[in-house]
Amino acid sequence: MFGRICAIALNTYRESLRARILIGLAGVAFAVAFYAIIVGAYTLRNAPRVVSDLGVASLSLFSIAVAVIIGATSLYRELEQKTIFPILARPLWRGEYLVGKYLGTLLTLAVFILADAGLVLQISAVLAGRPVALVAGAGAASLAVLGVAAWRSPAARTYGFIPWSVVFLALGVIFSAAAPVERRVVLAGSALAFLEVGIVAAIATLFSSFSTPFLSSLLTLGVFIVGRNADALARLPVKYFGPQISAAGRALSQVVPNLQIYVPPRPLLAGEVADANLLVYLGWAAITCAGWALGLLAVAAFVFKKRDFL
Repeated sequence: MFGRICAIALNTYRESLRARILIGLAGVAFAVAFYAIIVGAYTLRNAPRVVSDLGVASLSLFSIAVAVIIGATSLYRELEQKTIFPILARPLWRGEYLVGKYLGTLLTLAVFILADAGLVLQISAVLAGRPVALVAGAGAASLAVLGVAAWRSPAARTYGFIPWSVVFLALGVIFSAAAPVERRVVLAGSALAFLEVGIVAAIATLFSSFSTPFLSSLLTLGVFIVGRNADALARLPVKYFGPQISAAGRALSQVVPNLQIYVPPRPLLAGEVADANLLVYLGWAAITCAGWALGLLAVAAFVFKKRDFL
């Protein structure tokens, strides 16, 4: 079973990596990271903080966009091209196929987040005093190794980005040792962003199991917006909204995942809150993500199993 799921996941990753929209979003995300340098130049001794905050915010935003697009279109593309029929004709459960598509989406998002976080950390390292030639040279060397591997091996053209993104992040972690607070913020924010897109990708997978890409994207974005405002919906004042709307807001906040926990304030990420442990917070956030993802995938597998493709 695990072999079949991994095969579907790697195939989904390979297809997602070829999508032009993913390349475009990655380019824009990296451009925003460099743009943060310009914004930080107009602040008074706060350039590292601006780079880390803006970098984490853009990383979260663009990873959500990638999760929605890939999660909503990957399954439909298989149906439209009719490549799903020979796959399901094999001894493969539909639930395994759906889980494989979800894990392939997560793998794509992990590479995207690792690379973007590595770039933000390396920029923070330069602002903290690391030599530009050293940081840029190390990053260029990693790209050169990836290019040589891709030239010598066709498989490295696709799967080489996985180890490269890990190495690229490791370089950022090493070089940003001169800015420990910003490193902590970027790493914690990246981890929370990955956990959040884990839930969003599961939501998109659920909707794509029975709907079109446009409607799946629209519904996923709707749930995402409500989830990001779950705390506010739970506290709608009766004085201004009335008892009916206030009760509806509380009910809605209970049936959608509370995604606001994945965008905590900066003092928590920086370790400046005395009575809060960041590792414990990340642990509970991971448990919440796993619970929602497993539940949503179980419902998606049930719906997909009942779906008639004729």
